[in-house]
Amino acid sequence: QVQLVDSGGGLVQAGGSLRLSCVASGSIFSINDMGWYRQAPGKQRELVAAITSGGSTKYADSVKGRFTISRDNAKNTVYLQMNSLKPEDTAVYYCKADVGQYSGGYYFSNNYWGQGTQVTVSS
Repeated sequence: QVQLVDSGGGLVQAGGSLRLSCVASGSIFSINDMGWYRQAPGKQRELVAAITSGGSTKYADSVKGRFTISRDNAKNTVYLQMNSLKPEDTAVYYCKADVGQYSGGYYFSNNYWGQGTQVTVSS
């Protein structure tokens, strides 16, 4: 089993900053892509940022220049540094990891999700 625990959300004023963290634990052989998604009330979950095991990143247009994704492979952790926050960034943020595992001598990978952390930006 694999568990992802994300944290770091909270209430912040517009223009402020938050740093989200997500730690993966359990039966992990490798972690491939990791990412952050968000879901606002009444809206679909959307990709915010993603990072490969090699460190290549991509961002949603709405957060480019304000958010930075990074990872610490030794700690199985992904971070999201969020600066210049806007009220429209308010959402529940979820981390996702593509985790490689071994079972019975076979390698396979599955996507796992964190439980979500609430980010609220007041105007």
